[in-house]
Amino acid sequence: MEFFLIILLLLSIIGLSSFINHFLPYIPVPLVQIALGILLASLPLGIQVPMEPELFFVLFIAPLLFHDGKNVSRHAIWKLRKPILLLALGLVFVTVFVIGYLIHWLVPTIPLPAAFALAAILSPTDVVAVSAISSRVKIPHTIMHILEGEGLMNDASGLVAFKFAVAAAVTGIFSLTQASWSFLVISIGGFLGGAFLAFLIIRLKIFIRRLGMEDVTIHMLIQLLTPFVIFYVIEHFHLSGILSVVAAGIVHTISRDRDQSPAMQLQVVSQSTWTVLIYILNGLVFVLLGLQIPSVLNEIFKDPMFNNWEVSKYIIIITAALLLLRFIWISIAWQRGWLLKKQLQMPSMKAIGILTISGVRGAVTLAGAFTIPYVLADGSPFPERSLILFIAAGVILVTLIAASIFLPILARTEKENTEELREEMERFAMILTVDAAIRSIRELMDDDNRGAAVSVITAYNQIRNRLTNVSVEHSDRQKLAETEIRMKALDAEEDYFEKLQKEGKVDFETTYFIEEHIHRMRLAVTNRMQYRRLFFWTLIKRSVYNLFQLFVPKNQERLKNRKAKAKKIIQLKANMAHAAIQYLKEQMTLENEHSYLAIIGEYNEMMMKFKLAKKSGDSTQYTQMQRELRVKAFQAERDEIQNLYEEGEITIDVTRKIRKQINIREAYWMEETSLQSH
Repeated sequence: MEFFLIILLLLSIIGLSSFINHFLPYIPVPLVQIALGILLASLPLGIQVPMEPELFFVLFIAPLLFHDGKNVSRHAIWKLRKPILLLALGLVFVTVFVIGYLIHWLVPTIPLPAAFALAAILSPTDVVAVSAISSRVKIPHTIMHILEGEGLMNDASGLVAFKFAVAAAVTGIFSLTQASWSFLVISIGGFLGGAFLAFLIIRLKIFIRRLGMEDVTIHMLIQLLTPFVIFYVIEHFHLSGILSVVAAGIVHTISRDRDQSPAMQLQVVSQSTWTVLIYILNGLVFVLLGLQIPSVLNEIFKDPMFNNWEVSKYIIIITAALLLLRFIWISIAWQRGWLLKKQLQMPSMKAIGILTISGVRGAVTLAGAFTIPYVLADGSPFPERSLILFIAAGVILVTLIAASIFLPILARTEKENTEELREEMERFAMILTVDAAIRSIRELMDDDNRGAAVSVITAYNQIRNRLTNVSVEHSDRQKLAETEIRMKALDAEEDYFEKLQKEGKVDFETTYFIEEHIHRMRLAVTNRMQYRRLFFWTLIKRSVYNLFQLFVPKNQERLKNRKAKAKKIIQLKANMAHAAIQYLKEQMTLENEHSYLAIIGEYNEMMMKFKLAKKSGDSTQYTQMQRELRVKAFQAERDEIQNLYEEGEITIDVTRKIRKQINIREAYWMEETSLQSH
């Protein structure tokens, strides 16, 4: 029961990480999940999830790499095989040699074989972490394919090198000839074995289908079991299980491309199932990694034999050396024409920088480090095992943080800062948000709310037409001018109302409602966060009020007075809007006519809605339907903007501008029903 509760808690943390990332999208999800794992391990809850490397590899790494192998572009991998092999094989072995000697020089208490073992386990990059970080960064396709291919291949080479280095440290015996031959056998055998088993499984599924068994559940179960079975079988024969599942994924992709006979239902279920499974496994990998870090850190920080500053300095130096070596290796390879078929006269420092900083270490590094034995062949403790684990965990964190900070900067295009591109990006994003709102309304449309839905869709189509009929959206200066115009129009409304106050034509309750209205409109224009808080607080108050009214006996006289009061306030707001229009017409010139007419149009639209609201009665239900649809539409707009930002399609400045415009439209549109509960 306790283990089940721990699983539920870990899954809840994964969900919480997505929630946090929604509001802090500039922090990659892996870092959030690692931080939550560290926090969970630090709490006095007694939660301990021991790292069992063999189980970790088969349970997490196998399905993740199988999925990556299925989705990677095999044509791109084959085309870029030279740079991928140079990174996945050449760089790995150079890293083992160079970084191994550096570690032994920095920490003489770590013997050379053990230093080679640490360097070997630090050599593989984490394709899962890179994919998570690069999801909102526009990395060129060629570079991304190289990173994916490297991540799929270098796990095997790094782990094989690690295995032989650990064996040399434990037994004191090492043979370069034997190690080289074993590496070829393990790698090639694992790859071919995985491909062969995948072929057999595919033939099994075809045989089952020919028997007339098109049951989606059976085929989906076989597909889910495939990576676990292949990894376990290949590892049983002491070959590379990692390369076996990569090969199996590629074989499944080839088979899928050639055979289009499986039912569409199976394809849909397969896609949905793998999406959820990979999401959970990715999250668990980083949460479990975070859970292990506090114990690794405490073991070093609490040990009087170690100087905390010294061991932290080791991590910084080793990480810097890893990145520097990667940079030099890629630079030399690029200049020699190995990375691209079409050789450039001068290598792109930006592309080299992206490839360098994307060398993130992850779960494979920590899981491999935990396989280091506690004792040597003679029974003595493995030298500096705790320090090796500490350095591995530290390098993982530093490379993740470095990639999170510098990768978006390096991947940013030069044109992103130009005004024309920002304006075009904003217009494109606004069109997508409007389309998202229209889709959401159409999904909710039924026979009862069809009239209200058509009305809201028509309003959105008008916005879309305005956006598509212009080649370039307003400049920043025009946006600022429109904000100033709206504020002056609100000043005109306030002046009109203050004049009525001085004449004693409004009571205290009306004054409260009008001041709340003006405050809400000002916040919509100037302060997004405060406006959202106020809006949600208003919705909560109205919901509580409406709930309270259910338990209060209906009083026809009171209801009649409320309706009369509401109509009076609606008329007052219409008069204030008219005053604002008069002011705008007086201030309008030929130079600012475009901006002024747009805002006058918004006020005219609001006045039309006030006239509809004054009719009340039978239109109350229709108005409520419109309000509910608009709330859903505005949320769909905000979700679309968030998705565009998280995927790196738009900048934070564009995101803020569009959110502000949504707030303004929301404030104006909601006025037609805001008085129904007064």
